[in-house]
Amino acid sequence: MNRTIIVANQKGGVGKTTTAINLAACLAARKRSVLLIDMDPQGNTTSGFDVRRESVQKDIYDVMLGEAKLEDTIIRDIRPKLSLIPSDVNLAACEIQLSETEDRNYILKKALESVRTKYEYVIIDCPPSLNILTLNAMCAGDTVLVPLQCEYYALEGLAQLMRTVKLVSERLNPHLIIEGIVFTMYDPRTKLAGQVVENVKQNTDKKIYKAIIPRNVRLAEAPSYGMPIIEYDPRSSGAKGYDLLAKKVMKYHYSRS
Repeated sequence: MNRTIIVANQKGGVGKTTTAINLAACLAARKRSVLLIDMDPQGNTTSGFDVRRESVQKDIYDVMLGEAKLEDTIIRDIRPKLSLIPSDVNLAACEIQLSETEDRNYILKKALESVRTKYEYVIIDCPPSLNILTLNAMCAGDTVLVPLQCEYYALEGLAQLMRTVKLVSERLNPHLIIEGIVFTMYDPRTKLAGQVVENVKQNTDKKIYKAIIPRNVRLAEAPSYGMPIIEYDPRSSGAKGYDLLAKKVMKYHYSRS
């Protein structure tokens, strides 16, 4: 059984891209075949693996416009067992360019059909907004993994995302479900972090992963070196947090097989 996981949160700065990169890398390190798709025009997932945009001939933007097959945009084995489909700033134009395209919300789903069975996990990093790119990801996906920063407005952002997923599952993709919530940027020294965790637990019936990702300097540094945290500093608390998340995601995977 393969699974397509959407990493999404309509609020920015919550560790969404960090989670997509490091979950993919940790799954691959555990010998699981992974395809990571960068659906964010900022391209931070792409640069997070030190992929220079000038070296990329075709990316997810070309797929969305029907100018390339998805398999032709894959950078294979960027790490052992891990492949990447890059993006760049041009992707931001899709909202306008596809506005009159029929079935525009299903472009990615159709493109993925030819390759998704080759991977145990397809992980899609979404932009921090509800637009045609996020909708394409949700129409193509099986589950939504929600990174949630331990801050005051966390619950409000979560409620917005839950409504979005509910609407998508009702109207566009009836198979889409919330995979779970992972807390990010957790600082045990602050009272607020603990309060946010407890508040979310009390106000949602969704699965909350026991892996809590700490606020960690090494985790913040890793992207500037084009490395996931398990390469940059495998002994750091950030690496241990994401490795635990990968283990829990795998366990969830097999419990549903």
